Amino acid sequence: MGKKNKDGTNLGRQLIKDRFGHTPRRKVDNDTMLHTTELQDGYDWGRLNLSSVTEESSFNAFLRTAELAGTEFQAEKLNITFVNPKQRVGLLSKTQEQTMHQKHAEHRDQLKIPRRPKWNKETSAEDLERAENEAFLNWRRDLALLQENEEILMTPYEKNLEFWRQLWRVVERSDVVVQIVDARNPLLFRSVDLERYVKEVDSNKLNMILVNKSDLLTLEQRQHWAQYFDCEGIRTAFYSATLVEEELKREAEAARQAAESPTSALELKQLREAAEEIQQSLDAVEQTLDVIENKMKSKPSDATDVKLPRLPTDKNSAHLLSRTELIDFLRHIYTGPRHTAQQVTIGMVGYPNVGKSSTINSLMTVKKVSVSATPGKTKRFQTLFLENDILLCDCPGLVMPSFVLTKADMLLNGILPIDQMRDHVPAVNLLCERIPRHILEDKYGIVIAKPLEGEDPDRPPFSEELLLAYGYNRGFMTSNGQPDQARSARYVLKDYVNGKLLFALGPPSVIQSEYHTFPERQRKPVEESQLPGQQQRAMRINKSTSKELDQQFFNAQPSVAHVKGRTNFPHVRLANDGNLVTGEAPAKPWRNVKKERREKLRKKFSHLDEH
Repeated sequence: MGKKNKDGTNLGRQLIKDRFGHTPRRKVDNDTMLHTTELQDGYDWGRLNLSSVTEESSFNAFLRTAELAGTEFQAEKLNITFVNPKQRVGLLSKTQEQTMHQKHAEHRDQLKIPRRPKWNKETSAEDLERAENEAFLNWRRDLALLQENEEILMTPYEKNLEFWRQLWRVVERSDVVVQIVDARNPLLFRSVDLERYVKEVDSNKLNMILVNKSDLLTLEQRQHWAQYFDCEGIRTAFYSATLVEEELKREAEAARQAAESPTSALELKQLREAAEEIQQSLDAVEQTLDVIENKMKSKPSDATDVKLPRLPTDKNSAHLLSRTELIDFLRHIYTGPRHTAQQVTIGMVGYPNVGKSSTINSLMTVKKVSVSATPGKTKRFQTLFLENDILLCDCPGLVMPSFVLTKADMLLNGILPIDQMRDHVPAVNLLCERIPRHILEDKYGIVIAKPLEGEDPDRPPFSEELLLAYGYNRGFMTSNGQPDQARSARYVLKDYVNGKLLFALGPPSVIQSEYHTFPERQRKPVEESQLPGQQQRAMRINKSTSKELDQQFFNAQPSVAHVKGRTNFPHVRLANDGNLVTGEAPAKPWRNVKKERREKLRKKFSHLDEH
């Protein structure tokens, strides 16, 4: 042990004095506590802040506010709340949902996007930037007041002004502004106020909705949406970038195999002759179809007509467009004055994770845009020539303000990243309410614990019941031998977002139970009693059932008194009326009695640790 300092000071006390003493804190020349190497005065100085900011944690927001206010604070331990797993944790009741839907309908007009202030050639850059910043702050303040006063939950919208500036530029130079939405919930990803803003910029501009991932919908479901958007007065097309990319891959693979296989001149000649015969047959079929089409034109058209709309007065078609059909659709959809005389400019706008970049790559047949599910991957808008007369204008992925009921909705719709999820229980509970029990069991080949005695036999499974069965089946176990629910939740939620667990929301005019129907059970149901005992215990929330509790209670024989260390007292017996009767106790009862062997508690109660 070292010697103590003569003056009675040590390193710890000196550090405390430097930190909390009356001596002023030493600072560097730039009046901050940052080292000179941490200052952004080099390559990054003066560059645009193009990092997307949609949501920050409450802790970071608190620290930033405290730093700006110059206040000090102390951390305290938070109160811990134990949640009953047999509840709809994080979800709203039916009454609360109706109340929130009424609030959404009342305040839908207040759900706006920021507008670019009016400007002309005489406006200086400084004045325009000042006006843009002021308008943007007022927009954010209005949305914050709406959330606070009405207690309405919104999506974590984009809070970086630079991204909205990119949107303004795309709208100003586009002839047609295309909103790309997810086919499973188009209304969540559609921004009605963006359509108003496009008309405010120029009334000749055209709004359009491209419903991506439409291969997940049936023809009848697409017809419902086509009729709904007809009533809304907006052009709509149905497309699937995934199907087109798979088709392009198959064609490229077939071409590669054909190039690798050696063919002789005779075989090439035979192939050409066969191709000419096929072409002649196709011409004859086309002529026949033209005759049939002319006959059908004289008859009233029905809902099964798949003729693509070209004129603005045509109705929306429920037909799933191919790549060539979509290009032809974009070429003929706009007939007004163009921003560029030589080609029509198509602006592509959409949320992250709706397939905007995948749609552009499938149309270009090569990878022109980086694909990412998180906002901020595309920094600036970029222009791409699809054809000589079609110019695509790609806007960075923007998260626009939209109403949602809970954060679980945002997780299931892919707005919030699942890998950064902190609480999986509400999202999995909502998934269990949307996907029936037999679909989950057929999809994953698992057996979910049935409702206990006294519970509703038709209730949806709780999140813990699904995750325990899934984790045990996949072998996702924690260090103490229990199924890993957090890891299982990430796999299940990603399957929902990717469409492997399919649930599609219909338009407001259609009853949801009629719009989306689930197939019947495919696998033979398995009784829980047929499973191994270890698996039965692992998949239950309560490790003991009511039948086991009853059996333990009635099998017990409390005929002796229980005292710590001993259970055999011959002078104490149980009478018929249930009272204890004591006889004459020996003078020294511990004599001539063999003591019970002391046993470790973890061995004595090891049966309680079984899962």
